[in-house]
Amino acid sequence: MKALVVRLDSFGDVLLAGPAIRAVAAHCSRVTLLCGPRGEPAARLLPRVDDIMVWQAPWEGADPPTVEDADVDALLRRLRVEAFDTALVLTSFHQSPLPTALLLRLAGVGRIGADSVDHPGRLLDVRHHRGPGRHEVEAALDTAAAMGFRPPPGDDGRPRVLPPPDTVALTGNGPYVVVHPGASAPARAWSPERCAEAVSLLAEAGHRVVVTGGPDETGLTRRVSAGTAVDLGGRTTPPTLAGVLSLADVVVSGNTGPAHLAAAVGTPVVSLFAPVVPAERWAPYGVPTVILGDQRAPCADSRARECPVPGHPCLEEVTGHDVVRAVQKLLKEGA
Repeated sequence: MKALVVRLDSFGDVLLAGPAIRAVAAHCSRVTLLCGPRGEPAARLLPRVDDIMVWQAPWEGADPPTVEDADVDALLRRLRVEAFDTALVLTSFHQSPLPTALLLRLAGVGRIGADSVDHPGRLLDVRHHRGPGRHEVEAALDTAAAMGFRPPPGDDGRPRVLPPPDTVALTGNGPYVVVHPGASAPARAWSPERCAEAVSLLAEAGHRVVVTGGPDETGLTRRVSAGTAVDLGGRTTPPTLAGVLSLADVVVSGNTGPAHLAAAVGTPVVSLFAPVVPAERWAPYGVPTVILGDQRAPCADSRARECPVPGHPCLEEVTGHDVVRAVQKLLKEGA
């Protein structure tokens, strides 16, 4: 049976879909993952994915393409050629799977399932209702199970990635703590000043610190590392970042893709979590985690990309000392 799993949004979202993808793969001969451009790097890290289709949907992301630019006809042609027997559409709790389901139905996919609040008409064969308070990983697994795709024996249901490369040449020998100051949305980012303070205090406490960031964050990582930490800004690919995070004692990060990547490689996380989305659904999953940030701030559940509250108090009230204490707590628990 040929299966299609759809997860169209960001890097972290695709990582969190990994356990459900493995569940589908346990029952199907071939699994293709349909994802967006932002999620493609994560898709290439996931076990049990046989093929990847990349398509930017006009209903996903902060800057979606027009319907014409999305080239829906080209997507339909490819889906028809692939002739999938079944499809699992995965979305976040606030998204609708029905636009995707309509395209899959038009492409002749035989059996389609998703979690849907809205009445699906004839678009879904399996309509799942998400349980209250379920983490995104659990909700995806629940939807897969509703279609008959349960995890194989011995699968713990945690996010995982393919074995990463050796990155000692980047980090140097010896234990270290990673600080990742960037975030996919400004509302989820701790300020550079606070990040630099945390790096300095971690170094004073005897920790070797590695600062990570993407190619467009080199100025930020240079400012935060300030000659005290190893600056890997712009020097990692997704696989090498996985390697760097896998060898860290603890990762300090906002609610963004690298926090979920750290969890996928089994590293504890100090999560600087802005409550614009609920932590019960989006916190790092399956690893020891300390969540910092006021989860009852006025921005809670707003899904804002820019902080709607002057001064960003939900995160700015967190200090570098708070981070040092959280790191030491996780290290003590790990020991």
